[in-house]
Amino acid sequence: MESDHLSAALADTAAVFFDFDGPLCDVFAGRPAREVARELAKLAARGEPSLSGKLNGTDDPLEVLRLTHEADPEMGMEVERALTAAEIEAVGVAGQPTPGAVAALEAVRVTGRKIAVVSNNSAECVRVFLDRHGLTGHVLEVVGRPANQPGLMKPNPHSLITAADALGVDVTMCALIGDSLTDIQAAHAVGCTAIGYANKTRKRQAFTQAGAEAITESMQTIADAIRPQPNS
Repeated sequence: MESDHLSAALADTAAVFFDFDGPLCDVFAGRPAREVARELAKLAARGEPSLSGKLNGTDDPLEVLRLTHEADPEMGMEVERALTAAEIEAVGVAGQPTPGAVAALEAVRVTGRKIAVVSNNSAECVRVFLDRHGLTGHVLEVVGRPANQPGLMKPNPHSLITAADALGVDVTMCALIGDSLTDIQAAHAVGCTAIGYANKTRKRQAFTQAGAEAITESMQTIADAIRPQPNS
């Protein structure tokens, strides 16, 4: 059973890391990512016209940031400032937390495990969302996108190592819940348990092939696996 795999994956953990976009929040639900990406691409191309072709058709704001920074670090800094502002605006209209996310945070906290959010989104937008929904008390650390260093975004394990150090735990005693292959890759790079949140059907196979220790299609299932419900 799915919950059995989750229980086993979480059994010996001292801390649980939550990716932000997906497991906790649909960041661009109210402000579509493709629109943000287009705005950032236009900004980058105004400063560096040669980027126009490279960025054309890119619908991932983080990819726009990465490509811009590779081509022109100074323009990359400007694009990152604009992206952070867009993320903060986006989480303000993103709606409620992912179904089951609050229960998962509460369950992890009740068991005495430490919680951190590790995200390729800005720490600022994560904190705004957590504050807005009264979730700040559950999370001890927020490690967002390293400023002006997009190369340290996941799949680089930098954010996991930083979070583990801040929490005072061995990173190999942590589990990361994430909804992308980069999460699985980052976790495995440092011996962290990887739990794939397959919020889209096609992700389950990809997570299986990547060797995720457990996979779930529901954040509520994570809560149930950690703190079983009566009669379950």
